[in-house]
Amino acid sequence: MNVKNMLSNNGNFIPNQFIIDDDNGNRFFQSYNSIIVKMSKDKIYLDKNKWDYSKTTGKYRNLFLWETKKETEAKIKSGEYILTDLN
Repeated sequence: MNVKNMLSNNGNFIPNQFIIDDDNGNRFFQSYNSIIVKMSKDKIYLDKNKWDYSKTTGKYRNLFLWETKKETEAKIKSGEYILTDLN
């Protein structure tokens, strides 16, 4: 397992925002103590309670997924992203 702080566009470490890679090929975005996103080999899961918890969480979730909140919402609606309990 590998845990590292997210990096800003300027290359600075972002406190309390983490990217975690596990030994099974999954990648996670963690904000403070909560897992927000899990990327597996074929699916993306968002925590059903925390995926849009705050403006800060949203900002870094968007950076992790390389998309806007509107795009994320559309992918949830279409079933491309799955809402589930990650915590």
